[in-house]
Amino acid sequence: MIILGIDPALSTTGWGVVKVNGNAASFVAGGVVKTNAKDSHADRLKTIYNDMQEIISIYQPDQVAVEEVYVNDNARTSLKLGQARGISLLVPSLHNIPVFEYTPTEIKKAIVGTGRAKKEQVQHMVKTLLPTAGFVTLDTSDALGVALCHFHIYSFKQKVS
Repeated sequence: MIILGIDPALSTTGWGVVKVNGNAASFVAGGVVKTNAKDSHADRLKTIYNDMQEIISIYQPDQVAVEEVYVNDNARTSLKLGQARGISLLVPSLHNIPVFEYTPTEIKKAIVGTGRAKKEQVQHMVKTLLPTAGFVTLDTSDALGVALCHFHIYSFKQKVS
């Protein structure tokens, strides 16, 4: 099974692909979708859409896991993040790929063991769990963390069903 993890944001959306074989997950690919802050909001969303289409076309994931929006005090920022996240949910859905959503706390707890872990701790554990990933940015490691979280939670649910 191939899982695509997505950490959505308007400026830099992280993505990571892992391949699951039994009880093991291995690194396939990862990166970021960057948008130009000088572009219109609509063009930035289009960039995310087009790049997500390409990523799905190349890696053919069986499932997609997306981080839920962290709502902050700035409603305008939350709205823009929500729109970028909407694209991250829409694209796999257009390809009939099941989409699963996880909160930042669930992801951190599944990867680090505590829901209050810092981004750098998630990055460290992702590098430990996926040693062939090499150097990955915080956005990429967050996305790989989302994919690994889904792998652990989904695998557990399958075993107890």
